[in-house]
Order: sequence, then structure tokens, then C-alpha cells
Amino acid sequence: MLPGEDRAARRVLLVCMAAGATTLLDQAVLNIAVPSMRQSIGATGADVQWIVAGYSLAFGLALVPGGSLGDLHGRKCLFLAGVAVFLLAGVAAATGGGPGTLIGARLVQGAAAGLVNSQVIGTIQDVFHGQARGRALGLYAVTGGVATALGPPLGGALVAGLGPEAGWRCCLLLSSPCAVLTLTLAARWLPPPRRTARNSRLDVLGLGLLCGCTLTLMVPFIRTPGSGGEALVWGTMVCALAAVFVVHQGLRVRRGRQPLVHPALTSSKPYMLGTAVAMAQFGSSLAAFLVLTVFLQDGLGLSALLTAAVTLPGAVGMGISSALAWRLVRRIGPRTVTVGLTLGIGAALAGAAVALCVPTAVLPMALAGTQLMSGVAGGLTVSPNQTQVLQHAPAEAAGVGGGILQMAQRIAAAVCLSAVPAVYLHTASGPPGGSHPRAGYALASCVCAGLLAVALLLSLLRQAATPPHPSVLAPPNHVGVVPRPKETT
Repeated sequence: MLPGEDRAARRVLLVCMAAGATTLLDQAVLNIAVPSMRQSIGATGADVQWIVAGYSLAFGLALVPGGSLGDLHGRKCLFLAGVAVFLLAGVAAATGGGPGTLIGARLVQGAAAGLVNSQVIGTIQDVFHGQARGRALGLYAVTGGVATALGPPLGGALVAGLGPEAGWRCCLLLSSPCAVLTLTLAARWLPPPRRTARNSRLDVLGLGLLCGCTLTLMVPFIRTPGSGGEALVWGTMVCALAAVFVVHQGLRVRRGRQPLVHPALTSSKPYMLGTAVAMAQFGSSLAAFLVLTVFLQDGLGLSALLTAAVTLPGAVGMGISSALAWRLVRRIGPRTVTVGLTLGIGAALAGAAVALCVPTAVLPMALAGTQLMSGVAGGLTVSPNQTQVLQHAPAEAAGVGGGILQMAQRIAAAVCLSAVPAVYLHTASGPPGGSHPRAGYALASCVCAGLLAVALLLSLLRQAATPPHPSVLAPPNHVGVVPRPKETT
């Protein structure tokens, strides 16, 4: 390969990292600004729930359609459109005067972020392969760790320095300069659009059924809990839509038409097991982070800035270990995920023990240590597992394969963010610094450790079902760029 081609690949990766920073920073900053935002616009608890969780809902809904459209029509135009809509929706959210405007803008912004991220995963799949793909995904995870680390301190500083009214609005505008930079770089450096799917006709009915199934599955977990009969209705709807979707996909295969979900994905045990690993790990990590922030502020009475300082080592640890994980993959291969999950289980159990045994005066510092351990574990798990999962997605379904993986993670996040904090809140009733919040945090940490144990078991089953794959275990070539296939017509 020519040096210019190597430089082009690095520029593509830089654009992908900028897109990840833009979308993840926005979500991390908003979490700190929620109390002042609620007071400023007079939002109810249900409004706040939809402002925060609606972003994730729309994000998840857009992933598979975005990946499928990228496979069919090329990724660059969709990437640019997604970033532009994300920027405009962010400005609308920051200048909105009421909860309804903010909810609508956040839903649009979440859908745009899902469209962008599905193109990011597909682009990395197109441009990199083997160890080079693992390194690219690792650097993409570093971007997520850095954005997550910077979000809470920046949000807290803006609210403290500018006041509640202007502070939360500036928090929503913080990602705008990143979006402008990403848009500029993408227009110059992303490769020209090209189709990777053989069939240019989109499975519209399958797309509608999948979105409906995802919507009915996620909505009950991001809204005010209803009665048992209401939960049964939602569950019945999910099962019915899922059954119709499976039948529809089978009919398209028998008729010789391309289904929305490529048959190579559903028939691959390593892909399905790896996706399940990602679901358990992602849901556990997000739920653990939310419980920790609630415990530190409500249980121990710490400020938002001190809470951000406790969580900072975890984000830094994840960023560093994500960047170095490919070196461990080169040495021990898929067992890297096993090491990361085992370390994560240890970190969760250590957090439970610390919460129960360490004096209050030094508890924040001790929890910062467990967060560092947890962050390192996440860095050793996320990108290596993602690489192993996506190697089983064929080139013509790279976008859909990545979209399904991320959508499954969002569904797991919705479930875990509802269930695990409920475990904490049920146990942690008492004054700040008392024993009940400590017991609640310890119990919630043990639940997260159990989820990681399930992920570890699934990972071991995946290893047993996966033959050696030279594209992942062999050393990368000197450039790490996969030759571009000719455009299909």
C-alpha cells in the first residue's frame, strides 16, 4: 500500500472518533445538568425521563435502519446528514422554552446520533480488517471514554459558573462546535459513497416490524411503571411483532429476496453469543455508573463535581486500556474478553465490599479505585468483543450487523437502567451517610457482578463455538487497510 492510502485511513478513523465524541459528550454532559434544567423549565418527572431516556430510545431505533441504508446507498451522505440534523436539533433543544420542545428535539437528536453511529461502525468495517480493525475500534472506544470522562466535570462547571438557567442550555450547546468540526472533516476525508449490499431494494416491511418491536420493548422501561396488566399488554405486543418479523424474514429468504437481517448473522452462533455478551456487559456498566452517581450524591451527600471526580478514574482507565487492548489480543486472542469480564466481576464485588466496610471519610477515594479497576476491565472487554462479533458480519451486511449489535446494547441498557437502580432504591432508605444506602449500593453492585458473570459464561460458550479466525489473530499488515471492493450495481 502507498503511504497516501495509509494516511487516508487514519483520516477516516479521526472522523469516526470525532463523531463518537460529538454524540457521547452530549449525553454525558446532560446528566449533570438535569436538576437545573428541570427547575428552569418546570418539567415533571415524566418529562425528565423522556428528555434523558428518549435520546437512547431514538438512538436505538435508528441504528438498524441507518446501517441498512448505509449498506444499500453508501455511508458518507447519511453520515453528513446525521451530523447536520444532530447539530440543528441540539440548538433547538438548547433554545427551547418548554418540556415539549425539549423532548421533541432530544428525540430527533437521538435518531440523528443513531444514524451517525451506524455509519461509523460500517465505515470502520469497510476500511479496516484484522488487528487493524481491533485497533480502530479500540481507539473509537477511547474516544467514548474521554467524552464520558469530560462530560460530568464540564457540565458541573458550566452550571456552577453560569447559573442554573444559562448553565443547562450551554451544556446542550457544548457538542455544537464538535459537530461543526466533524461535519467539516467528514466532508473532506470520508471516502465517496459506495454500496456494499447486493440488493438495492430496502426491506421496508421488515424495517417497520423491527422498529415497532424495538419500540414496544424499550418504552415500558423508560416510562412511569404501570400495572401488571399493562406490562402484560406490552409483553404480548413484543412477542407478536417479533413472531411476525421472524416469519416475514423467512418468507423473503425463501422467495430469493434479501431480508433486513442477513441470514449469515442469525445463523452464526459466535455473532449471536457475542451480541449477548455485549448486552450483559453494556447494561451492567451503565446501570453500575448510574447507581454509583445516585449513591454518591444522595447516599453520601457529595456535590456533582466531587461525584464526577470519583467517576473520572473509571473513564480514564477505560480509555487507556481500550487503546492497549489490541496488544493483549495479539498475545492471547479471544481470551482477552474473558480477562476483561473476570476483572469486571472483581471490580463490582470490590465495590460492594468497600461500600460495606470502608469508613465514610475515605469511601469516595476507595470507590475511585474500584472505578479505575472497572474502567480497565471495560476497555479490555468492549472493543475486543465488538471486533470478534463484527468479524462474523459479511461485507454486504456490515452496517446492519453493527446496527443490530448497538441496538441490542441499547435495549439491555433500558432494561438494566430500570431494574438495577430499583434494587438500590428499594434497599437504600435512610439519611445520607447511613448504612442503608451502603447496603443498597453493595446489593446493586452484586447484581451487576451477576450480569457480568452471565456475560463471562456466554463468552466462554462463544469461544467454544468459534473456530480460529486468522483475520483477527494474525498480525496486521503494515498498513492495516482492506482493499476496497468494487462498487456493486
